[in-house]
Amino acid sequence: MTASEKLNFDSIFRAYDIRGVFGEDLTEEVAARIGAAFATFLGEDKEVLVARDVRLSGEKLRKALVSGLVTGCNVTDVGIVPTPLLYFAINHLQKDVGIMITASHNPPEWNGIKTFRRKRCFYGKDMEKIKQIAKKVDLERLGKKKGRLSSYKGIIQEYMNFVVDKIEIERRLKVVADTANGTCGLVAPFLFKQLGCKILTLNQNPDGTFPAHLPEPKEETLGELKNKVVKNKADFGVGYDGDGDRAVFVDEKGNVIPGDLTLLVFAKDVLQKSKGAKIVYELSCSMAVEEYVKELGGIPIVERVGHTFIMDKMIEENALFGGEKSSHFYFSECYGADDAIFASLRMAEILSKSDEKLSEMIDSLPKYPSIYEKNFECPDNLKFAVIEKLRDRFKDSGLEVLDIDGVKLLDKDGWVLLRPSNTEPVIRVSAEAKTEEKLKNLYEFAKKELKHLLKGG
Repeated sequence: MTASEKLNFDSIFRAYDIRGVFGEDLTEEVAARIGAAFATFLGEDKEVLVARDVRLSGEKLRKALVSGLVTGCNVTDVGIVPTPLLYFAINHLQKDVGIMITASHNPPEWNGIKTFRRKRCFYGKDMEKIKQIAKKVDLERLGKKKGRLSSYKGIIQEYMNFVVDKIEIERRLKVVADTANGTCGLVAPFLFKQLGCKILTLNQNPDGTFPAHLPEPKEETLGELKNKVVKNKADFGVGYDGDGDRAVFVDEKGNVIPGDLTLLVFAKDVLQKSKGAKIVYELSCSMAVEEYVKELGGIPIVERVGHTFIMDKMIEENALFGGEKSSHFYFSECYGADDAIFASLRMAEILSKSDEKLSEMIDSLPKYPSIYEKNFECPDNLKFAVIEKLRDRFKDSGLEVLDIDGVKLLDKDGWVLLRPSNTEPVIRVSAEAKTEEKLKNLYEFAKKELKHLLKGG
């Protein structure tokens, strides 16, 4: 067995990113091979930006990745920044590709690699080709530098200037932000201050051990944020993930707002300015999204779950806005990227121009009983096969199915979605219906079918 065969590339390459535990399946050698593979895949003399988040393994992986990239590419390091700033930088600096070293919301021992082009993302067949090249990289090649390496330190200030020109806050708001010891702490508080808001920042100090809580904004990690919003009588709160592409909002009463309802707040703002605009959303979002966007005169477009697919669809359809249930929000003004910092500032702008409180905006939106992302453990090498069997079973039973991402069982009064996670060894189950009884029936049916197959049925 060769050295490369001992490295388990198959376990870390996902549908649209690379992710693993540092020192185990994601090592410095693996990162160097991946860098060299990208250089081969892209061709010589391509201009590549590299950035990282605050994880402790980030600098070692950056050095290793760059050592592979410079075998064929010119590399510019923009330092520690949120992921959306890297995507901004690709467009702003007119580079070919951006590579972000991050594991987003995963625990501290994890790290990963996200890749972006200016016009579209890497996924599917591209990622498979890069994986196969990485497996065959000649280690002697890694010492042969053909490209140049430089650094660029001004991108945070240039991003801030870019954003300030696009946000107009009409009255002073009080905001609480939990930056989760991640990269948003380097940018978001300063933008809120510059735009005239009073900002209280929690867990601002960048720390790759994430001492306050995991860098995933959800009900279980946002307790401090909810309390501070209420205690300080803030207009709203926002919790960011570790690399700054997710923003979860908390209203002035301390309630965490589901991502698809936040999506509707942004969609309404877009459609009031641009009637007939296209709004992209993913298939785990509420039925209310399609209904509400149509009611406001917009064109709803459904897509697979995941930033790669939403971003590509935004560009393909020339859409003005996109969103996911998981609180990724995509803005055409930011080149179609999911930008948590921009989303939180746009929320401040919307509230500053309204007499309504955020809770009142949310209460006025259509909503149905739902269950969001119950996880069922399933090994990575089996989860896609399990979904295929479920799809075939449902279709053979004459049930109506949508299968652009996992399998979504449709009913005139609701739906249930089963889809394999792109980042974890789990199958996620979500459901929604017009009544609690229908919701329970749909979910229990799907759970029973899934457990039957997981047991080898």
